[in-house]
Amino acid sequence: MELIKVCNENSLFKSEARYLVSRRDPELWAQVLQEENEFKRPLIDQVVQTALSETQDPEDISVTVKAFMTADLPNELIELLEKIVLDSSVFSDHRNLQNLLILTAIKADRTRVMEYINRLDNYDAPDIANIAIGSELYEEAFAIFKKFEVNTSAIQVLIEHVQNLDRAYEFAERCNDPAVWSQLARAQLNGNLVKESIDSYIKADDPSEYLEVVDVASRNDSWEDLVKYLQMARKKARETFIETELIYAYARTNRLADLEEFISGPNHANITQVADRCFDDKMYDAAKLLYNNVSNFARLAITLVHLGEFQGAVDGARKANSTKTWKEVCFACVDSEEFRLAQMCGLHIVVHADELEELINYYQDRGYFEELIQLLEAALGLERAHMGMFTELAILYSRYKPQKMREHLELFWSRVNIPKVLRAAEQAHLWSELVFLYDKYEEYDNAVLTMMNHPTAAWRENQFKDIITKVANIELYYRALQFYLDFKPLLLNDLLLILTPRLDHTRAVNFFLKVGEILLVKPYLRSVQNNNNKAINEALNNLLIDEEDYQGLRASIDAFDNFDNIALAQKLEKHELIEFRRIAAYLYRGNNRWKQSVDLCKRDKLFKDAMQYAGESRNTDIAEELLAWFLEEKNDECFAGCLFQCYDLLRPDVILELAWRHNIIDFAMPYMIQVMREYTSKVDKLEQSEQVRAENEEKAEDKPIVFNEPQLMLTAGPANPMMPPQMAAPGMMPPQAGAMGGPGPGPGFVQPGMPMPGYGM
Repeated sequence: MELIKVCNENSLFKSEARYLVSRRDPELWAQVLQEENEFKRPLIDQVVQTALSETQDPEDISVTVKAFMTADLPNELIELLEKIVLDSSVFSDHRNLQNLLILTAIKADRTRVMEYINRLDNYDAPDIANIAIGSELYEEAFAIFKKFEVNTSAIQVLIEHVQNLDRAYEFAERCNDPAVWSQLARAQLNGNLVKESIDSYIKADDPSEYLEVVDVASRNDSWEDLVKYLQMARKKARETFIETELIYAYARTNRLADLEEFISGPNHANITQVADRCFDDKMYDAAKLLYNNVSNFARLAITLVHLGEFQGAVDGARKANSTKTWKEVCFACVDSEEFRLAQMCGLHIVVHADELEELINYYQDRGYFEELIQLLEAALGLERAHMGMFTELAILYSRYKPQKMREHLELFWSRVNIPKVLRAAEQAHLWSELVFLYDKYEEYDNAVLTMMNHPTAAWRENQFKDIITKVANIELYYRALQFYLDFKPLLLNDLLLILTPRLDHTRAVNFFLKVGEILLVKPYLRSVQNNNNKAINEALNNLLIDEEDYQGLRASIDAFDNFDNIALAQKLEKHELIEFRRIAAYLYRGNNRWKQSVDLCKRDKLFKDAMQYAGESRNTDIAEELLAWFLEEKNDECFAGCLFQCYDLLRPDVILELAWRHNIIDFAMPYMIQVMREYTSKVDKLEQSEQVRAENEEKAEDKPIVFNEPQLMLTAGPANPMMPPQMAAPGMMPPQAGAMGGPGPGPGFVQPGMPMPGYGM
């Protein structure tokens, strides 16, 4: 240290510098290079200018440089290293020193880095360049890479750090290195410079990034450039993706000739995928070629539809034979109003029940009702025709051609869904067709109700008569009666005859009585009177009374007795016509009201009836009362006739007395003769009986008693015959015997001059 001090005091810096370099003492260097050393600068100058240039020992250089680095004197170190490296010396090409010089400059004086890079040649270029990049010395790093021809790293610096693609492009052109072009292409691609990127990839002959290139080019619609790239890529790699995208690019650029040539040759492209993409992007011409190539007739048909080639579309659909395809082609033809072709397609659709509704709605939504009906009419003759077709056609007829619906139903009612068609017919107010369907569906009640609710359109006489007998609800019978009364009264009896087996006749008669139309149904009443129903009998009897048909009334009364006899008799006895009063008497007689019957005949001077009813009464009082009335009326002839009519009821003594008192013995004489004859015959019979009895007794007395035979015990003797009441007058002859005991007149005997009993008395 004393030496150092002496040198400093005497300004012997050159000697001091030589000493320090040769001594190689780090501690000594640390002392002299301290910041407090006022002689530091002159000393450093001498070290740089004299000491290091004179030494040939690398160790001296190394220790000195380390001392400067330890003392953190970068600028001074730069001076030192420049002297060593830049000046021609044995250490000019020393790699570490050059590295140290550049690194120190990067750290302390960046303005000098470029100079060192250009002047020096023996340093670790990649490492130095990376350090420069880390210190944001991009131009210096580029210069290093460029100088040492690390072109990929150089262009990477331009791209990533300098971010100047123009310079990068110029650099790539200058070096014309495929790797450089690839890097540039990648950067251009990231910068969305599609055309430039593709050109760069082509110059690099690099297909490795084809996925990204295709993606970016597609997004930017750079199809022409993409074709060039993919053509280059296909030469390098026969990838499916590349060939597929090349086809699509041909389609996008409308290079159909190239596309057709490509797909005609051997390739690995996914043509179906490309075709679908072309179809989705509405490139139908290209899609047509592609679908045709892969024989995808279903999609080909749809594509031809979009191209307006409908006939070809139908042919394609026929080859595809797919319901979905038929539908799409059909709908397209409908939209284009190609109804003939649409019908050809529709015939293949309607046979599928699940597709029928959609087809019908499509036609209907566009208002093509006539064409839809024609389609379904044509489809009815198909072998696979099903119920849905017949049903939907019926519904369409109900909406758009009601005049044809009836004919359709009559032909195909068994093949339609009747409930569904019923609703349609009801909505369309097709009442006649509705009745027809109800009849076929066996809903007879609804059919009858419909005809009654809509008679103008739905009622048919024969049909109504046929259906009304099948209804389940009998109440409809009576509604039908009211309906006929309102609309068809002249046909009412025909209806009643049809309804007779199930009709409640009492209720029916009451109904007509209530509405006051009983006369209208007289034929019906006559036809069902055989049932001997009380209501029918009374109603018909009243009608006959109103019509003054006494003969018909008498026949009705005689044939059918189920009615209120007394009420009718009471009604008739006040009638103004004698024949009806006569019937009243007849009714009283039928109910054993003999006195009323005879009195009524007496009042109307119906002598024959009076005598007949008195005789039938078997009542002596009535008969004798009638005789007394004849006498009061001085009707001697009827008196004689009544004697004949009531012969067995009369008492001879009473008759004889009446005749004697009224001086009409002549009129009573036939009766008396008959009585005498009757009594004489009875006496003769008694005498004969007595004679026979006496003879039998004599024989019994003469006969010996035989004890071996069983004995009969006489328990009762012969009873004396009692004389009839008519024998009260002794000496009277019975009517059967004559006055002299001979045969008398028979029951039909009438005295000469005596009138015959009858109405004329």
